[in-house]
Amino acid sequence: MTTADASWPLDEDETDEEPRGPVGKAFRLSAADSLSLGNALCGFLSVCVLAWSAIRALQEHKPFAADPRFFGTAVVLLLIGATCDLFDGLVARRFRASAMGAELDNLADVISFGFAPAFMVVIWAGFTPQVPFPLVMTAAASVLLAGVIRLARFACVKTKSGDFMGLPIPMGAMTVVSVVMLFAPSVWTVLPIFGIAYLMVSRIEYPKPKGNLAAAVLAWMMINVACLTIWAAGLAGGDTLIKVGAIMQIAMVSAIPLRVLMFKREKRREQRRESELSSL
Repeated sequence: MTTADASWPLDEDETDEEPRGPVGKAFRLSAADSLSLGNALCGFLSVCVLAWSAIRALQEHKPFAADPRFFGTAVVLLLIGATCDLFDGLVARRFRASAMGAELDNLADVISFGFAPAFMVVIWAGFTPQVPFPLVMTAAASVLLAGVIRLARFACVKTKSGDFMGLPIPMGAMTVVSVVMLFAPSVWTVLPIFGIAYLMVSRIEYPKPKGNLAAAVLAWMMINVACLTIWAAGLAGGDTLIKVGAIMQIAMVSAIPLRVLMFKREKRREQRRESELSSL
């Protein structure tokens, strides 16, 4: 008998042994995992809704134009996915988290807040001759790649303050959606998409929603859903509500980096004053 023969398993039962430990537990889904899967499903359905809007126009041999009903439905699905993403961590801490909970959460976020808003950028600006298609694809790719990098860095890097390093990907996706809903596609309105992608991979710290802040974020999502419903239904005042909500979203995301810069500037001034006083 050779060495290779000696290493072959003699007992067939050993090859049919059930997985043990973390490998076996990884196949058990928890309540938090169900929310993560719901998040992924919402992102997938959002892409399907947008794709169907373009497919229907092609089937009818008509020039494609963005339909508010389809865009409104897609954004509502993303907001529902964001709500699932907000609660899956809370549910995991309160009850039980599975061995693959973190991985499921990140994969779902890539679909709902990476691929879905990137695809929305393509549907928004890819059918107009006013914007070069390579620029549209580059902007959409920047959203997707920045989101993937943001999620990978979140899994590896922890800040001392416990806040997020870089714009969280759900908030980045909602800001991309705000640009799409607020402006008509042009070269100048595509450029802010690159700024949002940069904020996601930047070192700027954004506060983590906890306690009252988490409740405020949830209330903000529900208000957006109501505004989108009014807008998609064509009711009076819907356009104004959408514009106000989109402007507030963009202003909120832009104000945090400015606040951080002002805080750092004040801190440097205090350090200079302390060094001047110590030198006297």
